[in-house]
Amino acid sequence: MGVIDGDTADVRLDSGMIRVRFHAIDAPEFGQPHGKAAKAALSDLIFGKAVEVEPFEQDRYDRLVARVWLDGVDVNAAMIKSGNAWTYRRYADEPAYCAHEKAAREQERGLWRLPPADRVAPWEWRQRKSREGHFTDYSRETVAACVAELGK
Repeated sequence: MGVIDGDTADVRLDSGMIRVRFHAIDAPEFGQPHGKAAKAALSDLIFGKAVEVEPFEQDRYDRLVARVWLDGVDVNAAMIKSGNAWTYRRYADEPAYCAHEKAAREQERGLWRLPPADRVAPWEWRQRKSREGHFTDYSRETVAACVAELGK
């Protein structure tokens, strides 16, 4: 198994290696503040361990989008709880993920320890050229507001 970044890993199945994009989370990109730390956090969780993969779909990059489980623990949720990933509102369908993110923010875990200017949602950071530095401040977002955005 190889960890690519904080939300993608290569997993060995009986049929061979497959790239897995973790469903409903978005971790900071490698060049983004906390990107290397997010990758390290995922590696600490799953590298060299036997995981279970709950598939959702194949994405446009030919990756399997899935929820990953380790000994009954939802690894996707664990990354949010530790503050190493965001709830990916556009693709998430699990309201509990919003509560996990809010708790991580309140307890300043992981990326939530960064100065506000460095806590840019990865989906906005990837569009930084077109956004001209205008990013959403999720610091005070309620669970209800997050849940309202799921799947949009």
